[in-house]
Amino acid sequence: MSTETPGSGSGLFDSLKGFAASLVAIVHTRLDLLSTDLEEERTRLASVLLMLFVALFCLGIGVVLLTILIAVVFWDSHRLMALGGLTGFFLVSGVVTFGCARRKFRAKPRLFAASLAELSKDRQNLMDRS
Repeated sequence: MSTETPGSGSGLFDSLKGFAASLVAIVHTRLDLLSTDLEEERTRLASVLLMLFVALFCLGIGVVLLTILIAVVFWDSHRLMALGGLTGFFLVSGVVTFGCARRKFRAKPRLFAASLAELSKDRQNLMDRS
């Protein structure tokens, strides 16, 4: 014979059911946060790329026009020195800019940092309850 009271089985079942509901709610919240992080990152990346392409186009046209202007100004006296100096300047500027961009790309913040922090808190809370 069992010494259980008739209501104790349903109490355990209700407790497990409540725990499962809480777990599902936590997972749902974290997935929602993750999707929000993804959307924000995608939007930020698209806007940065668009601004970068517009800036590069405008700078490229400006550089070409400046180079032509300087070459025309020094055409009679020092055209080769002017063109050589401008070529060296643009090559050095390009290499320095590439190095800065590479360093900035590698130093980007960790993706999903907020989501991972919240999941870590949830894991710690669940371990404390055990």
